[in-house]
Amino acid sequence: MAKQRSVMLTLTLAFALVVTGCSSTKKDLVPDEPPEVLYQDAQKRLQSGNFFRAAELLEAMDSRYPFGPYSNQVQLDLIYAYYKLDDTARALANIDRFIRLNPNHPSVDYAYYMRGLTNMSADYNFIQNLFNIDRADRDPAYARQAFADFRQLLRQYPDSVYAADAQARMIGLKNRLAKHDLTVAQYYIKRGAWLAAANRAKYVVQTYPDTEMMKPALEIMAEAYSTLGLTEMANNAKAVLRANFPNS
Repeated sequence: MAKQRSVMLTLTLAFALVVTGCSSTKKDLVPDEPPEVLYQDAQKRLQSGNFFRAAELLEAMDSRYPFGPYSNQVQLDLIYAYYKLDDTARALANIDRFIRLNPNHPSVDYAYYMRGLTNMSADYNFIQNLFNIDRADRDPAYARQAFADFRQLLRQYPDSVYAADAQARMIGLKNRLAKHDLTVAQYYIKRGAWLAAANRAKYVVQTYPDTEMMKPALEIMAEAYSTLGLTEMANNAKAVLRANFPNS
């Protein structure tokens, strides 16, 4: 027992030394400089694309000078650094914190804009896009949230300098969401679930009428209703299809 206690004590001391060493190393990563010096360094790192080091410097400032003259801008810069690092969780957490603590800040529209960009980026898969892999069947939760974020920005700050870009991005997101729902409708057809297919296609037509998915959604509705023997509804779908797409 005495020997075991001795071994445990040795391991405990060793672990404590490791933790202490890691803490001191991490602390030494950011020198004890005045806030203006650290901020200028962080800005240089951001501009040069060294987002990891920029985040380290900004995190240190956020911790050491939470109420200093740079505090709000440090938080906004941290959001951008996390976004560029694809650190979705930290970016969103800092965005929500900034909006909660600074609801009337002149740059709060930027925070809403960055929330949309961050969620949009989280929906993006570099490898799948690199090899042109269709990802329409993937859960569009991040895309849906990004669309909601940009819509909130436009509603609350229609004159924001970020409004035009947000509106443009919403078009792509809307097509992404419509394509996902259309893929679900096509899956239902393969399963022989014609009513479910018709309902999902109808949702696409009603929710995303200004997207490229309008035509195939109407085609699914016409096919599904015909298969179900719902002749009048099938004819209505065909009529809308012919009216909007004469060459169909």
